[in-house]
Amino acid sequence: MASVRQVQVTFDSVEPERLAYFWCEVLGYEVPTPPDGFAPWTDYDASLPAESQGRAFVCADPTGAGPRLHFQRVSEEKVVKNRVHLDVRVGTDLEGDERLSALQAESDRLVALGAAQVKVLHADGVDESCIVMQDIEGNEFCLD
Repeated sequence: MASVRQVQVTFDSVEPERLAYFWCEVLGYEVPTPPDGFAPWTDYDASLPAESQGRAFVCADPTGAGPRLHFQRVSEEKVVKNRVHLDVRVGTDLEGDERLSALQAESDRLVALGAAQVKVLHADGVDESCIVMQDIEGNEFCLD
């Protein structure tokens, strides 16, 4: 019998810290406490060799229930559609106009943070409505 393992979701990013803070706002996550001896993360980052500074940042669910998100710097910008994306569960147990209204309200909040609403997918008798979004670096995710 396989044991349950913790999951970390890793994003390639041009600006890891900025993207981490965006996702903290989306999910209610927090940036973990810096290592002992460092008050802000910027002090820790400044202690690293120049080539390692700004290379990664993380955020985590303060309850421990959700996966940790890790953002790693890459030199290239995103150029193709994600093969994996996050579904941010906003409309759970809601249907019809009530669901769409909750999704749109969350979309409006995230657009104010720098996200982009890509398209609204309306209920089709099989699937309920959802909204396709892009984060501040163009990574797709859904409000579901």
